[in-house]
Amino acid sequence: MSARDGKVRTVEIATTEKVPRGVKLVAHGQSGHGSRPRLDNPLIHLSQAVALVSTNQPPMRLNDTTRTYFERLATISSPDEAFRYNHISDPAHSAEVQAYFAEHEPNHYSILRTSVVPTILKAGFRSNVIPSEAEATLDIRALPDEDMPKFYDGMRKMINDSNVEIVPNRIGAREPGKPSGIDNELFHSFEAAQKTMFPGAITLPSMLTGATDNAQLRAKGVQAYGFGPIVEEKDVTIGAAHTDDERLAEASLYQEVEFLWRSVLPVIASK
Repeated sequence: MSARDGKVRTVEIATTEKVPRGVKLVAHGQSGHGSRPRLDNPLIHLSQAVALVSTNQPPMRLNDTTRTYFERLATISSPDEAFRYNHISDPAHSAEVQAYFAEHEPNHYSILRTSVVPTILKAGFRSNVIPSEAEATLDIRALPDEDMPKFYDGMRKMINDSNVEIVPNRIGAREPGKPSGIDNELFHSFEAAQKTMFPGAITLPSMLTGATDNAQLRAKGVQAYGFGPIVEEKDVTIGAAHTDDERLAEASLYQEVEFLWRSVLPVIASK
């Protein structure tokens, strides 16, 4: 849920999520003395590869959830915001909109594509030794329908360096399931609870950039949904998940519990 100046503006119900598909880039070369430059220095090859895949993010691709998300969000947004949300796919404005998202709305930038982010670099052990190997961990968050073998092949072609190996991480790989529906009793109950608790707001189907246990449930055909506490829009990158001062407002926790109660109870009672 997001708020602006203390007033809840959107209640986001996650109907799907991106899939963790991390890889390691491993650059190989011959070790040597730091005083003698080598063309096969793994650090050079690795840094070039990391720069390539980081600055050339995959193309934008909307799905049913994100398309509905932006369409609904535009209806309660300022004219400038609504213009961006309504022109994401417009060839005349798409590049400008995506550039704005990358700088000002990173979550919106991420849900438009499979994203590639370097998170760990490991190389060397002494300042005067060229290492024989250097490694980078890339956190890839794939769109649910991404063809990963094809994606990795495209990454190899982009890097185009025989000294750099791409090693997919298969540990704990998740199988994406179909998105949960937005035209059923439970989702309509979410919308009713939102209207009761947060009049003037809007309920949005959303795609999480992170990963939850709902992925395993959806893979088994379960209609699974997720939502979170209230977060001020201006604090979306301050105190958010995995930041140095990760936190949430105490009051928002109580409202989250009440929202869950108001959403689930009518559905249970109707049975």
